Amino acid sequence: MTEKIPLLIDTDPGVDDALALLMAFADDRHDVVGLTVAAGNVGLEHTVRNALKLCEVAGRMDVPVFAGAPEPLVHPAEDAAHVHGVDGFGDVGLPLASHTVSDEHAALAIIRLSHEHAGKLFLVALGPLTNVALALKLDPSLPTRIKRVLVMGGAFSAHGNITPAAEFNIAVDPEAAHIVFTAFPMVEVADWEATLAHGLLHTDVMAWLDADTDKARFYELISRKTRLWSEDSRGERWYAADALAMAWALEPESVTRVESRPLVVEMAGTHTRGATIVDWNRQSGRSDNAQLLIGYDQRRFEARVRSALGLN
Repeated sequence: MTEKIPLLIDTDPGVDDALALLMAFADDRHDVVGLTVAAGNVGLEHTVRNALKLCEVAGRMDVPVFAGAPEPLVHPAEDAAHVHGVDGFGDVGLPLASHTVSDEHAALAIIRLSHEHAGKLFLVALGPLTNVALALKLDPSLPTRIKRVLVMGGAFSAHGNITPAAEFNIAVDPEAAHIVFTAFPMVEVADWEATLAHGLLHTDVMAWLDADTDKARFYELISRKTRLWSEDSRGERWYAADALAMAWALEPESVTRVESRPLVVEMAGTHTRGATIVDWNRQSGRSDNAQLLIGYDQRRFEARVRSALGLN
C-alpha cells in the first residue's frame, strides 16, 4: 500500500474553506495531520469552532485543531462576515462540536509537525498567512523540512476581490504573505483569477446539494447565505476559491497549465497594498519563486467537489 502524504492545512473557515476541508478529508492519498487556524474570514473564536465542527462532520475528530493568530501581524483588517455570516458558517445556529481545540499554538504545531514529517509534509494555506509567517520567524529552517507548500491567495493581474488590486487572503496580512513568499524557494499559488476561470454553475451546485447525504445537507445549510450573496452579486457561477486550490493540492496531475514566475507582495502602496506583483517578463532579475495556477481540468475539479459532498 502506498504511504499517504501528510497534509497540514492552515485555514480560516469560512464556507469556502469548509468545502476544501471536506475534499481533503475525502481523499485517500493524503492524511490530514492537523488544522492550524487563524482569524480571517471571521474572528478566531469562530474559525476555531468551525474547524472543530468540520472534523466532526467528516468523522475525523482524531485530527487535531490548533488555534493561532487572532489578528494580522501589523495592521488590523476587516473580515468577510458579510459573505460568510458573522459566525463564518451562515449564522444557522449549528451546535458546538463535542471535542475541543489543542493547547498548542498553531505556529508551534506547524514547526513540530514539520519535524515529525520532515521531507514529506505538504502544507496547504487557505487563509491569511499569519500562522505560517509566525512559524517562519520562530524557525527560519522550516522550509527545509516541507516538501510542498500551496497557497490560495493573490490576483496575478491585479483583478482583486477585496480591493481593486488585491485578493482577500493576501490583503488581510500582506506582511505575513511577504515573509512566506520570501522564505520558501517555491510556492504553488492558486489565485482569485484562476478561481474566476473555474466557476461552478449555481444550478449544478444546487443539484449536488440536493443529494441525500449528510455532508451535502450540512454544506447546503452553511453555504446558503454566501451562495445567495454570490448569485446576486456575481451572476450564474459560484466561485469556490479554496476548493479549487485543494483540488490542485490533492490531484496535481489534473492541472492543464502552470506558469513559474517571480512574485512579490506589495506592502506599502496607497492603492495596491496586498497586491501580488508577478514579474511576467522576468525583468527584475529575481528567481522564480511561485508556480501560478492558470488552468485546471474543470471536470476533475467538479468531480472532487461532488465526492466531498458524498456523491459518487
